[in-house]
Amino acid sequence: MKKVSIIGLPLACTDYAGAVEWVLERAAEGREAVAVEAANTHVAALNRHDAEFAETIRRFDLVVPDGMPLVWSMNRRLAGAERLTDRVYGPTLMLEAIRATEGRGEFRHFLLGGKDTTLDKLRENFGRDFPGTTIADSYSPPFGEWPEGEFERICGRIRESRANLVWVGLGCPKQEHWIARHKDRLPPAVYFGIGAAFAFHAGEVSQAPAFLQRNGLEWAYRIAAEPRRLFKRYFVHNSLFLWYSLIDRQPPSTDH
Repeated sequence: MKKVSIIGLPLACTDYAGAVEWVLERAAEGREAVAVEAANTHVAALNRHDAEFAETIRRFDLVVPDGMPLVWSMNRRLAGAERLTDRVYGPTLMLEAIRATEGRGEFRHFLLGGKDTTLDKLRENFGRDFPGTTIADSYSPPFGEWPEGEFERICGRIRESRANLVWVGLGCPKQEHWIARHKDRLPPAVYFGIGAAFAFHAGEVSQAPAFLQRNGLEWAYRIAAEPRRLFKRYFVHNSLFLWYSLIDRQPPSTDH
């Protein structure tokens, strides 16, 4: 899959169909733990600004452009038919992957993270909307520092469930660090850093209207909805993304 480097972040030139196909192929192989990240400008700026986070992202096997500013930046380096027409938004990628596994018993999903009540709502909603998809198990880790043996407990639950698609909703950057640091020890499956998708699909947080998403303004909607929690994150990292984009005079880095 072709990649384009945007402020140092290697982004896959793909759409939902291409990403889902890639993911299901790796899940079906079941040979090793595979890491997937849906990256927005926050992730891109962290990757450039934070050396520890950059080392984490290097362990991910597929990074897709979650935000429209990343798509626009990529398209300035692509030509003709290569240009992307949409982002690969993490919450929608989750729905597309779940939809693609309906009636296909070889694919089993595991939900890791969030509150027990959130996971209960997710299982109820997915069971209603995608009755042919198997949500094999879910687990809500303790809040804060995890007790000794928690990693082994989680791995045991994943193995027992026989899941090969694991959705990790621990929040950024905790979920990315957790996947990367334990990748060599995790049960074989595809692991997704999925952020706020759990809260969205459980109906606990509303998503931005489609026209705001298309125009790269989802951040403004989310700040308005959760100003105390998100203002600093978006103000700082959106500003960093713009700054790094302006000073990045490196020639485009592409490969297949």
